[in-house]
Amino acid sequence: MVATGTENQSGKAFYVTTPIYYVNDAPHLGHAYTTVAGDVLTRWRRQRGEQVWFLTGTDEHGQKVLRTAEAKGVTPQEWCDKLVEEAWKPLWRHLEIANDDFIRTTEKRHTDRVREFVQDLYDKGEIYKGGYQGPYCVGCEEYKLPGELIAGEGEYTGKQLCPIHKRPVEILKEENYFFKLSEYGDKLLAHYEANPGFIQPESARNEVVSFVRQGLQDLSISRSTFDWGVPIPWDDEHVIYVWVDALLNYATAVGYNQNQDKFDASFPADVHLLGKDILRFHAVIWPALLMANGLRLPGRIVANGWLLVGGEKMSKSNLTGISPRDITSHFGVDAFRWYLLRAIAYGQDGSFSWEDLAARYTSELANDYGNLASRVAAMVGKYFDGVLPEASADGDAEKAIHDGLAKAVADADRKIGDDVEFQAGLQAIFDFVKQVNGYISEQEPWKVAKDDSPEGRARLATILYTAAESLRAVAVLLNPFMPASSQRLWESLGAEPALGPLAGQRVQDAGEWGRLPAGATVTKGAILFPRLEDKPTA
Repeated sequence: MVATGTENQSGKAFYVTTPIYYVNDAPHLGHAYTTVAGDVLTRWRRQRGEQVWFLTGTDEHGQKVLRTAEAKGVTPQEWCDKLVEEAWKPLWRHLEIANDDFIRTTEKRHTDRVREFVQDLYDKGEIYKGGYQGPYCVGCEEYKLPGELIAGEGEYTGKQLCPIHKRPVEILKEENYFFKLSEYGDKLLAHYEANPGFIQPESARNEVVSFVRQGLQDLSISRSTFDWGVPIPWDDEHVIYVWVDALLNYATAVGYNQNQDKFDASFPADVHLLGKDILRFHAVIWPALLMANGLRLPGRIVANGWLLVGGEKMSKSNLTGISPRDITSHFGVDAFRWYLLRAIAYGQDGSFSWEDLAARYTSELANDYGNLASRVAAMVGKYFDGVLPEASADGDAEKAIHDGLAKAVADADRKIGDDVEFQAGLQAIFDFVKQVNGYISEQEPWKVAKDDSPEGRARLATILYTAAESLRAVAVLLNPFMPASSQRLWESLGAEPALGPLAGQRVQDAGEWGRLPAGATVTKGAILFPRLEDKPTA
């Protein structure tokens, strides 16, 4: 992936969004994947010293939510309120998601602005009334093209299925209002060509370009067969199509038609993070709506791949949904956050398995990283009574560490902060962790400690300072991914001031050698990543 060069305009916050999620059920691992990615990107950019705004939320209108509420015997609003307050918000707090705002599409600050936006389009002649009949997937809340459908098997033999949800589509016929999407194909293609980094990864961009080149159909933007939605302002027999309603959250949450100063300081989003199954809504419909209303387009639309379990996309409808708490209760929140972005290249499909997480946890977190922190603290305690010594005997081995850190910081900053390639950024950081482990093995401080001469003591001090200072930098670099363990490591090193962007611990400064002062009190606290028993069996 490559940066577009349009982000972080002067006076504008770096604006990051996740999709807003349907509240027809509790969040699963797939929802957490995108949200953790948004949180890490946000934290990283904050650690650059930048002003950042991070938005997430819930999509609460539409037929899918309505049917779920009816099945539960409650009103749609009651169901949404229950799920948001008892499932969605608590999970994001549990996963240390540091969002600045949480938008709900049933909030008045949103619904009023949606009506105004659609009214503006109508007044400009961008919307007309017509009829439509076609296959509709309630799970996707989307009309499907006949060529997209797949033939059913087994209990669904003879029926046409949604390729994503593997459920039969419904043939709907209703009178709707339509947005003139077909008039924006050439404009969209021109924008894609002029901004090659607008859609990422490249495979996603190619898919969208191919789709638009086939020709766009006008978009039905209303529904008249149910009433759970935002009413069309000029015709209350219709509600606004849930996807038009939902996409506008990115504008309404930052003050569209309500707080112009905030809107100008935030909009448009610099990075929209989303699952590839909703790519067309964000890369085709959303920019076309913005063009039609004369608003600026987002900087980048970055689609992550699917998390697969047993070869199937993770979702409740496919019975592959996994609760994040099932994982964090065993491995902890930090390891969960780290694994999601370490195991799979962002933008590609990847398989989740308990066994892979356990193996990576043991190898990289417990052995490489956690054991390094414990060994260094223990040796400073044993040989220098817990007081970090001064390095006074640097040599070629130490220069290699200094150079390795500078490279790790530069590579990680570019990959994570600019390119949104979390796996590659983490690889750069953990390559450095391995380098420091190798340095300790080669220098053998436990043998050097047997030399009581001034030269021997100076050499031992230099080795342990080098290792501790390396860990100080690693704590800064891993803080966006694993804030709790990074804070524990920071405190064990006696580092000052507090860890985090508000205390001035910037990514750029992580590679500035010597920021951990000699004389700091180093303590061996609790093990960062203790070894775990195998997954308990039922």
